[in-house]
Amino acid sequence: MTLLNINNLSVAFGKTVVNEVSFQINAGEKLALVGESGSGKSVTALSVLQLHDRQQVSYPSGKIEFQGQDLLQMKEADLRQVRGKDIAMIFQEPMTSLNPVYTIGSQLMEPLLIHENLSKSAARRRMIELLDQTGIPEPQKRFDTYPHTLSGGQRQRVMIAMALACKPKLLIADEPTTALDVTIQLQIIELLESMQKDFGMAVLLISHDLNLVKRFAERICVMQKGQLVEIADVDSLFKQPKHPYTQHLLNSQPQRIQTDYDYSTHPTPLLEGQEIHCYFSQKHGFFKRTEEQLKAVDNVNLHLYPGETLGIVGESGSGKTTLGLCLLRLQQCTGKILFQNHRLDQLSTGEIRPLRRQFQVVFQDPYSSLSPRMRIEEIIGEGLVIHYPELSRSQRRERIVAILKEVDLKEDMLSRYPHEFSGGQRQRIAIARAVILEPEIILLDEPTSALDVSVQKQVLDLLMRLQRKHKISYLFISHDLKVIRAISHRIIVMRHGQFVEEGKTEDIFNQPQHPYTQSLLHASLFTS
Repeated sequence: MTLLNINNLSVAFGKTVVNEVSFQINAGEKLALVGESGSGKSVTALSVLQLHDRQQVSYPSGKIEFQGQDLLQMKEADLRQVRGKDIAMIFQEPMTSLNPVYTIGSQLMEPLLIHENLSKSAARRRMIELLDQTGIPEPQKRFDTYPHTLSGGQRQRVMIAMALACKPKLLIADEPTTALDVTIQLQIIELLESMQKDFGMAVLLISHDLNLVKRFAERICVMQKGQLVEIADVDSLFKQPKHPYTQHLLNSQPQRIQTDYDYSTHPTPLLEGQEIHCYFSQKHGFFKRTEEQLKAVDNVNLHLYPGETLGIVGESGSGKTTLGLCLLRLQQCTGKILFQNHRLDQLSTGEIRPLRRQFQVVFQDPYSSLSPRMRIEEIIGEGLVIHYPELSRSQRRERIVAILKEVDLKEDMLSRYPHEFSGGQRQRIAIARAVILEPEIILLDEPTSALDVSVQKQVLDLLMRLQRKHKISYLFISHDLKVIRAISHRIIVMRHGQFVEEGKTEDIFNQPQHPYTQSLLHASLFTS
């Protein structure tokens, strides 16, 4: 039985961004809508509940029929009866979806008070039961707390409980696991599966993660540039994709591109960390202040060889980024840090400044790490001005143009600003800014996590090419094990500020020894 029928739908914001899309969702079905950023998948999903600004949006063609009624023709008052009751939605970022000034409980009860006309006490009982079902520990206590006191995974569980409050017939989940760690992602997907069976509801999952979609959905719709290019059941789509774009998406999944490292040719490490500790103080209480020491990095020993890629993996809060910053003297710590057998930890700020050229960083979000007020030529050339003051302006420009070509960008882009580029292009600019100084080491902190899968592959290929040409050593930090496997020679697994496992990449993946590594691999690869 067809529950939702989207027929020939076009959505425009002045310019058409979704063009004549048609698909159906049956009662109790799990359907996934996949595609890269800008494909129109979220615009399509938000159109179902008319959540776009009515002053900005128009629908040049099409129908959105839910149980035979066209939602596009409904009045706002009638739509309010559908939203939350018959069709519910879970958004990508739970922290921005939950109101920070209201308790969890007051927000959870709202749909029941509006749609079910329950008393506050009855609504409270129902939602505490639902919180318990979604795996929130001590639901009675959590009910009266505020969103900021919960972890990302717990906040997403609260959003799921809120969406399921009125037992909807259709749940729209828009990238519900994107901001979460891999083990939490798997828990959320398993929770959605369990709830879908218990409630007998249909689920429309919006995602760019093909592994997750393969694990969850029954049918898949693939979108590209506002158009639906392929619809198929999961097995058919993954085994025999028909459309070139679907084939491109599947082929863009990270594959191992790194060659084996011959450690016999480099017996001496380039960078060493010995007994590295980094503690932060946390203060609690208002009238009576107590102080607690948080062990961000706890007695870690590490070595990195010339031209090697060392992958550091772990979930949020494991200490991997803090460790990287400590090794480059960008974060205070105790312990020995040796670069080319010279002690970095004993150098003053003034003494280490000339060495900064040797250690560069590429951050996770290229938009926030590039100054919006500087042109690309200024951004890439800024380090040259500081570290190579003897170069003339024409010599600097010559080097900038050369490195721009190396990262597959054009010379005519130099006069433009960061906002004029895509995410992948901005990350190439950030990489060019680091490589132009000819560093020995680059710290890559989640450099591909904000990128679409096909752009991610391009950036990984670029990093490999630059490493081989310039003999750069990479400290590659990520929570994405597929990316780490593609590019690393060795892997370190971190948890709670400590190393739980270390070894060559294929050894870690083929024979993980530590239970935590095994759980990460299970969650990341979505194996049954």
